[in-house]
Amino acid sequence: MKTLSLKIFIVLAMLIMVVDAYADVKEPQRTQGLIAPAPQGDYNLVFLKGRGKFVSAEITKQGGATDLTFVNLDIDGRNVVSISIAALKNIGLTQDNPYGLVLLQPTGDPKTFTIGFSSPLIFKSELKLSATVKEDGVVQILANVIHGK
Repeated sequence: MKTLSLKIFIVLAMLIMVVDAYADVKEPQRTQGLIAPAPQGDYNLVFLKGRGKFVSAEITKQGGATDLTFVNLDIDGRNVVSISIAALKNIGLTQDNPYGLVLLQPTGDPKTFTIGFSSPLIFKSELKLSATVKEDGVVQILANVIHGK
């Protein structure tokens, strides 16, 4: 019985250490990217090299009539988010939801889109937030990424 209790204690202690390591964000900071003007094309807004934890991002697009500007979040070469402002509006991601993507201003200009999940996403080598503009008249795209260690 003591051996089983000791094993359970060790497993629980290890689980707490793992959860603590993944949940805590140390040395939080903001990294900003700005493209102005933003004619049709591909743009890297924020590129982080090395290890870290992604907490959230905010992307603001000013101008453009069709909202065919796509936002992409890639972590360690894997795509996590790829969606246009128009699609966010069309599928109703305009209020807080468990999916982690929200278009805060579905009408008018500028449009602000946020990305944030219930726990930080770990990156081991790189994080890239980019935009693909497929519409005319985009005055600027401003991005802020909150990240840490």
